[in-house]
Amino acid sequence: MVDKKKGKQKKRPWRFLLAGSVLLLVTVGIASLGAQKSLVQPLAVEEGGLRFQVETGSNLSRVLRQLQSEGVVKWPRLVLLYAYWQDKTGIHAGEYLLPKGTNAMDLVDRLHRGDVTRYRLTLVEGWTARQALDQIRAGRNVVQTDAGGSTESALEALGLDAPSLEGWIFPDTYIYRSGTTDIELLKQAHERMRRVLEDEWEQRSDALPFDTPEEALILASLVEKETGQPSERDEIAGVFVRRLQRGMRLQTDPTVIYGLGEDFDGDLRRSHLRQATPYNTYVINGLPPTPIALPGREAIRAALNPKDGDSLYFVAKGNGYHHFSSTLAEHNRAVREYQLKRRADYRSSPGKEN
Repeated sequence: MVDKKKGKQKKRPWRFLLAGSVLLLVTVGIASLGAQKSLVQPLAVEEGGLRFQVETGSNLSRVLRQLQSEGVVKWPRLVLLYAYWQDKTGIHAGEYLLPKGTNAMDLVDRLHRGDVTRYRLTLVEGWTARQALDQIRAGRNVVQTDAGGSTESALEALGLDAPSLEGWIFPDTYIYRSGTTDIELLKQAHERMRRVLEDEWEQRSDALPFDTPEEALILASLVEKETGQPSERDEIAGVFVRRLQRGMRLQTDPTVIYGLGEDFDGDLRRSHLRQATPYNTYVINGLPPTPIALPGREAIRAALNPKDGDSLYFVAKGNGYHHFSSTLAEHNRAVREYQLKRRADYRSSPGKEN
């Protein structure tokens, strides 16, 4: 009898252990289902989505606490455990937009991928460096720095060995993240100009009247300012190149206007053409000391590959195009026809054709 009781007593712990294991599995299962439900349940994001900023140097735990304080994430520790389990704790700085319906797993994925909001910024051909710098600093969520406050300080920040920042920024559309600094964008545009100029210089024509890419950039800026008509760029460049080869002054109005700076009131007068400035090509010989604007790739290519011909003069016709002449007499006739008798619909740049 004693042995049987002892035998029964030996079996009872196994029954308790089995029952406990089942209870543990059930509890873990319920907790797992609850956790999974919490991870897939949409976050508290309203219509229009939620924008928030992840600062440089922040981590996932800090971001989740921030979103918890805003009532977006309910269980930040659970989300953090999920991120560790998926090996996705690394995140990227920037501005994020969470659309309505985003769940915790989506949030972790977005932060880990760096799926940040990106902005577009366009620098236009023919702008000055000051205009380009102002546009960069005015970009949405661009961080302004002291170095970007002037073209002189920006020139120093770039480490550019040039007398001016003018012409050394490539006009294009740039994509950037929130928190990008003005100098970072400026460096990107400057490096792009260097690459473009280097590529085009390697494909230049022979016997050009200048020896350096910097001089080509100056000529390209004159071409850019003289015409917005793509079909005329190489012909305009041809006129300038032939005048340089013959020792003739370039006599291009945009250099006069640039040299006048803030004194120019929009009305170019004969007295301005005689006013001595380092840029006035009616007064100086050869090229001006620096570019006068941001030239695009097409203007650079035209300056390095000018069109052959014998034209030495051109005058705006008033419809966005120019009349080219090979003699002064022909040019004077064109000036009388197109400039002295201007039509009511005169314009210096091309418009949309019907």
